[in-house]
Amino acid sequence: MIIGSTGGLGSEFARQFSSQGAKLTLGSTSADKLSNLGVSGASAIGDITQPGIAESFVNTALNAYGRLDGVIYAAGAVAFGSLGEYSDEVLDALWQVNTRGWMSTLRAATPSLAASAAEGGSPFALSLSGVVAEAPTAGMAPYSAVKSALHSFGVAAGRELRRQGIRLVDARPGHTETELSLHPLAGSAPAFPAGLSPQKVVERILQGLEAGEKDLPSGSFAGLS
Repeated sequence: MIIGSTGGLGSEFARQFSSQGAKLTLGSTSADKLSNLGVSGASAIGDITQPGIAESFVNTALNAYGRLDGVIYAAGAVAFGSLGEYSDEVLDALWQVNTRGWMSTLRAATPSLAASAAEGGSPFALSLSGVVAEAPTAGMAPYSAVKSALHSFGVAAGRELRRQGIRLVDARPGHTETELSLHPLAGSAPAFPAGLSPQKVVERILQGLEAGEKDLPSGSFAGLS
């Protein structure tokens, strides 16, 4: 199940998993974007920050395939500017989309992932906290904070869920050439240097998943272009 499957990284996950024959549940806020994605899978339409949507997405996967073996949270939102420029509405939205949505998704998916492990599977749940979780960045303080919280949540939750055979993975690539920074909730993006290729980032993450890695820090993506 890929949450944010029509975004820059989410769509790349969808394409690469599909090419390997995975049975996908594709979560998105937009039915039109999902249709235009051109990747086969069960459609799960809704805003993951809203009550009951995470459970609905998991049920979509179970109804389509009878099981759930992996979850990727690729939803995200960003904002730029000095601290005094952020409204409470933007601060709340950054938290809801980047962090709380993943908490709700993981809570909803845990019973199904645990069932996969009990049946001999190797279930995983992947978050993308990004390099700002390692190096909080001025002009992006609230975004850095919620991404750091996302990473911390994964560390603690991973210790709990490993007892049920569920592997939590967090990836922290550097700036990646998606359109996220072009549509901020507030402010304007600074002049970033050329970023990483979404295709290469996802290829590296899939390699890590296949190898059983549990943590993909920014250094894991060194040398990619």
